[in-house]
Amino acid sequence: MLVLVAPGQGAQTPGFLTPWLELPGAADRIAGWSDAIGLDLAHYGTKADADEIRDTAVAQPLLVAAGLLSAAALDASPGVVAGHSVGEITAAALAGVIDDEAALRFVRTRGLGMAEAAAVTETGMAALLGGDPDVTVAHLEKLGLTPANVNGGGQIVAAGTAEQIAALTEDMPEGVRRVVALKVAGAFHTHHMAPAVEKLRTAAAGLTVADPAVTYVSNADGRTVATGAEVISRLVGQVANPVRWDLCMETFKELGVTAIVEAAPGGTLVGLAKRALPGVKTLALKTPDDLDAARALISEHAGA
Repeated sequence: MLVLVAPGQGAQTPGFLTPWLELPGAADRIAGWSDAIGLDLAHYGTKADADEIRDTAVAQPLLVAAGLLSAAALDASPGVVAGHSVGEITAAALAGVIDDEAALRFVRTRGLGMAEAAAVTETGMAALLGGDPDVTVAHLEKLGLTPANVNGGGQIVAAGTAEQIAALTEDMPEGVRRVVALKVAGAFHTHHMAPAVEKLRTAAAGLTVADPAVTYVSNADGRTVATGAEVISRLVGQVANPVRWDLCMETFKELGVTAIVEAAPGGTLVGLAKRALPGVKTLALKTPDDLDAARALISEHAGA
């Protein structure tokens, strides 16, 4: 069985969309989505620098657009879909819960709402490498930080105020080898994002929603979700609650997943899977040059 996963914020790099726009029809799709949400996705995906695409209001729609574009180029149906953080919106569209344009409109609201919430207080996120998860989480709570992403493979991402992140770098949990500041603009998946929840709840009320056509695995608890209404409800609350990617990977294991393909800009999630799911085949879509190998992997593992 194959799972198609979509990455979250921080996966973007300057110019990463450029080769994807060379695919037939891709530039027109991006132009249409750009018009729909009032954001020049082609510019930000090809010409903008790292600081410009670090902006939450830009990064999130850009990532969803790239994920949908690359998945469409695969022209294959996975048995399971999941996404990390904003990648869950990509996954919802891939599962048929909402259409592509609705996903872009929804993520535009999400990005703007989270950027606005992040501007209230200087906050950030940092990845902790190594250490025992229980020890790390207790230490983070002592410092007033939230374990915002529990990613598995020995990685936890802490979120909080700039002062709390600075304190963490000076006082690392026992066993942690390194603390790496992330290129994000706020303490996502914490109480700092509560104002964005209300904006998303309003936006969600106007969505046309269907039940997932394939198995959808949720960040909230790693469980599969059978109804579109529940998927959207979880997407709304997700911005202010931790991402449990570790539990998603546990569910992949329970479902008998044998291969993982990560939509563009791929790399982060297959890296985690290599550590947490030994024996599972992985492939990241970084450029269209990866499509043939991904199709071969899908042909081998879809329905297995």
